[in-house]
Amino acid sequence: MKPTWNILYRGSLSSCNYACDYCPFAKTSNTREELQADAEEVSRFVDWVEQTSDRRIGVLFTPWGEALIRPAYREALTRLSRLPHVYRVAIQTNLSGPLAWVGEADREKLGLWSTFHPTQVERGRFLARCRELDARGARYSVGVVGLREHFQDIEVLRRELPPHVYLWINANKREPNYYSDADLRRLRAVDPYFDLNRQVYVSLGGPCRAGHTSFTVSGDGTVRRCHFIEAPIGHLYRGDIAERLEPSPCSNTTCRCHIGYVHRPELELYELFGDGVLDRIPARWPQAEARWVAS
Repeated sequence: MKPTWNILYRGSLSSCNYACDYCPFAKTSNTREELQADAEEVSRFVDWVEQTSDRRIGVLFTPWGEALIRPAYREALTRLSRLPHVYRVAIQTNLSGPLAWVGEADREKLGLWSTFHPTQVERGRFLARCRELDARGARYSVGVVGLREHFQDIEVLRRELPPHVYLWINANKREPNYYSDADLRRLRAVDPYFDLNRQVYVSLGGPCRAGHTSFTVSGDGTVRRCHFIEAPIGHLYRGDIAERLEPSPCSNTTCRCHIGYVHRPELELYELFGDGVLDRIPARWPQAEARWVAS
């Protein structure tokens, strides 16, 4: 079997049609020229993936804004999904953009990491978008930030989503001891894997797939181990990046985010998620894996 690379791509897009106060992303707007430059970067990246057929590749787009309202990203997802050596292509999205393009993609490979923002969209409208995804045969997960003011929305969302859709909860880690025991019981009833996200993992010197079989790419082609380590390790379009990838210990003190710690081998989350590791869909959902569930 070909060696696998999981690639997280984040271009220069920095604008969003939402304005969540808890979100660090999308606090700027893009000019028409900037959007055009971003589209060209995305196309160049897709060209590179197309030509790199000696690897089994998964791609997760992690934009600093909402990308699916932009045609370049919809076209990129469609095109990547059709490549035989791409096993998964996924994107983080608020589901506010057009969805008809999903029918043109390979829906066995496409995955949508979808987030519901209660302050920005009415729950019924968001659920209607999910029903449209179901009608189009799309793979998707749904998530919500676990703030107390969202608890009721989270529980209703779980009841109204189809059972096959995994609803994950991102923990609020800004405030120590934010959750009471009663809070934890409520949230675990919705997301049995909530405690995996609630941790701040000690990572300094620990093993990670980042920089070896997983890496990030910025719009200009700079390659880094992960989104949380600034030091570059190479350039995608200059030379052979494969020669720069090797196992190495983490240089950060802690790891707090799913797209970082999911690549830590001791957590065995590749076993939990399988080929859904990029679109955050557990391999055996809705059956919960007991060894990852808090007792």
